[in-house]
Amino acid sequence: MRPPTERLGRIPPYLFAELERKIEQKKAAGIDVISLGIGDPDTPTPPHIVRAMEAALKDPGTHRYPSNRGRAEFRDAVAAFYRVRFGVSLDADSQVMPAIGGKECIFNLNLAFLDEGDVALAADPGYPVYTGGPLLVGAEPVLMPLVPERGFVPDLSAMPGDKIARARLMYLNYPNNPTGAVVPEGFFDAVVAFAREHDILVVHDNAYSELTFDGYTAPSFLATPGAMDVGVEVFSLSKSYNMTGWRCAAIAGNTEAVARYWQLKTNADSGLFEAIQLAAVEALRGPQDSIREMADLYARRRDVVLGALREIGIELEPPKGTIYIWAPVPAGKTSAAFAEEVLERAAVVVSPGSAYGPNGEGFFRISLTVPDERLLEAVERMRSSL
Repeated sequence: MRPPTERLGRIPPYLFAELERKIEQKKAAGIDVISLGIGDPDTPTPPHIVRAMEAALKDPGTHRYPSNRGRAEFRDAVAAFYRVRFGVSLDADSQVMPAIGGKECIFNLNLAFLDEGDVALAADPGYPVYTGGPLLVGAEPVLMPLVPERGFVPDLSAMPGDKIARARLMYLNYPNNPTGAVVPEGFFDAVVAFAREHDILVVHDNAYSELTFDGYTAPSFLATPGAMDVGVEVFSLSKSYNMTGWRCAAIAGNTEAVARYWQLKTNADSGLFEAIQLAAVEALRGPQDSIREMADLYARRRDVVLGALREIGIELEPPKGTIYIWAPVPAGKTSAAFAEEVLERAAVVVSPGSAYGPNGEGFFRISLTVPDERLLEAVERMRSSL
């Protein structure tokens, strides 16, 4: 077989694919491995959403090609959710579209808005697609460092002028993966002003807004005055509604950007299965009790992990959002070396911070998406073997 394309050679192997490979190697050797590496909820999709899916599957009308624009019920449900939850007014016909998961949506935005030589400003550390996507389309990802001293918020004034001049996209994500940081008051306002000045489309990855703790409620970027003029938000149902495998998200915001996304989608895929859209309508319009229950579950697990880390000398401020713990590695170790040590000595998988970008070096990420008893076992193994 011929070697892979130059395009594919620009990106490293995807982090979670590598984690899965290491886990399988250990399991093949008969070792009981507990993975705290991947953020995939361990509890099922709420029953009322599953029932809606079952009903939709029995409707032959959902078995045909869907429209890329999405069913009106889906777009209306997203708009209604944004109005009630975030105080954001969206036109369901022109400012909302379904996406086949947040990851797909974010990658396709690179195809829609970046040409060869363009720049995408990407949070570092951040979700790997923020940098991998631009590379695959021939653009340049320029990293915006997220450091503890700034509360894991980029310093927009420190971005190089020559890079800003070529920038067409900016990727942000709060509550933040992998750091668990939440957006400070006034930062989104600064982002709007920056994007307007430099004609940049802001893409806010809103995957964790419903999973927050200790009384904190996350805002939507689109609720910021002027945000609709300069940005879009990708709202995913994966984490909040335990629907990771369903691949269901929505893009909302700037009318022109949504229209351009639609133009790309009509040539790239055949839309989101309508039965999933109807299940998503039930998720967004139906009872929201399950979200609070999940947030309470993750908050309890967060506290368990923080207590165990404290006993091995790692002190942390409890994160107010997401399903992750972002912790510094012990002094004198790299992120990769520490993750390897945890795997070899405790048979526990954690994600090395360096996999999320250069500014992730010196940290590791723990996912809270494992059953309580396995999480307790994992932290006990780490406590006793490190």
